[in-house]
Amino acid sequence: MNQAQRTALTDPKWWRPEHSSAWERAKTALRRDWEQTKADLSHGDGGEELNQTAADTLRQAAGKEPIPPRGFANPAPAIRAPHDDWDTSEAAIRYGYGARQYYSGRDWSEDLEEQLRQEWASNPTNSSWAQVRHAVRRGWDGVQRGH
Repeated sequence: MNQAQRTALTDPKWWRPEHSSAWERAKTALRRDWEQTKADLSHGDGGEELNQTAADTLRQAAGKEPIPPRGFANPAPAIRAPHDDWDTSEAAIRYGYGARQYYSGRDWSEDLEEQLRQEWASNPTNSSWAQVRHAVRRGWDGVQRGH
């Protein structure tokens, strides 16, 4: 499936080009964070040790720090979160990241989560909310809180 097909199938009604532009800037940094998380949680059975910290992710996503080439580590150690496959979770992380921009005046709450769940479920090609909830929250929190 190409980028246009994937985007057409997963973007909520409120998604605009500016959300895509911001996502593209943050995606590589968040992917590095994702790989580091897998390395941290799997004790060497998955992911890549990139010495990627939350601060690295924030600076890289904001364009304030260069992102090393794939497979090259940052100079300092790290901490982390979920364990999964980036390729299957990217759409949910992207959705959470865009939702954070769109709903910028709101905090994560049960009401907001229910609204996001309903939006997510409105696209029959999406995975179930139970499968993606953590990844959506990861996208929501990822750059905002530095995780």
